[in-house]
Amino acid sequence: MRPSHPTIDQALIPQPELCKAIGQTRSGLAKLREKDPTFPKPIKFGDTRQAAAYYVVAEVNAWLASKIEARDAA
Repeated sequence: MRPSHPTIDQALIPQPELCKAIGQTRSGLAKLREKDPTFPKPIKFGDTRQAAAYYVVAEVNAWLASKIEARDAA
């Protein structure tokens, strides 16, 4: 029997890992989210400001793909 685990489309990445992956600081990521309304919104598992933020990997990958397409089209 296979262990149940989320598919790659449902995989989450914590904010610090996302920052490393896209080469941004925490404040840089906040500025990016303010400037680009198409950037994926985080998921929080708590109501406080300090609750950990996670991003859906598939949404981040789709966002990156759209940025690459826009760059290549120019």
